Amino acid sequence: MKNGHLINREISWLSFNERVLQEAMDKSVPLVERIKFLGIFSNNRDEFFRVRVATIKRMTKMGSKTQKLIGEKPESILKKINKIVIRQQERFDVIYGKLKNELKKEQVYIINEKQIQEKHHKFARDYFHQKVLPSLAPVMISKNSIFPYLKDKSIYLIVKLINKKRREHSKHSLIEIPTPVVSRFLVLPSVNNKKHIILLEDLIRFCLNDIYSIFEYDTAEAYTIKITRDAELDIEEDMSASITEKISKSLKKRKKGSP
Repeated sequence: MKNGHLINREISWLSFNERVLQEAMDKSVPLVERIKFLGIFSNNRDEFFRVRVATIKRMTKMGSKTQKLIGEKPESILKKINKIVIRQQERFDVIYGKLKNELKKEQVYIINEKQIQEKHHKFARDYFHQKVLPSLAPVMISKNSIFPYLKDKSIYLIVKLINKKRREHSKHSLIEIPTPVVSRFLVLPSVNNKKHIILLEDLIRFCLNDIYSIFEYDTAEAYTIKITRDAELDIEEDMSASITEKISKSLKKRKKGSP
């Protein structure tokens, strides 16, 4: 059979994950389950990049022989993957926005650090100092320092402390979000029967001044990043092993994989 009659397995897998996204759109599915489907979609995609995309990227360095193994140039497959993933992420964002609106109808609000009401300030700061701050280990970053190792699956805040008068004195820092020991979500006290939920990284953004009070700066910016590392599979084995076998073996190798 000609290659034109075949669907590349990476593209086929993305189509499968698209169906998970469709479940999150289905209004006949309970709201809580639809939110869970968004989480499943994201976790599936992360694993796809760790295992499949990482392998294809390494194939690009092996020359023309890989085309015989997979039926087309790995560079071509990567372009197709990127195009589909970008489209799926745009769709994800739209669905997430709609689900947030549906949660509002149930008097549940997902907020960020700029939306915390004044009546919640004390509770948020007390929780931060008691539960979160002891688990934080901010690392200052400079041109002369060795950039810290970033762990697979971990979420970080990249922080910039801006000195408006002396820009050259602006500083950069890295904070690992302590999700292994602190819940990713904080439910704030109800107000007028309304529930407000804030992500852990947004709570940390709210309390940045409490972390960096010893530094001179005017404003602070903080951006969330998540690291996905190469699972470091053997390429020849990868072409024949099942996805379950590949993922199982890759878990033992992942800690040192390339980002």
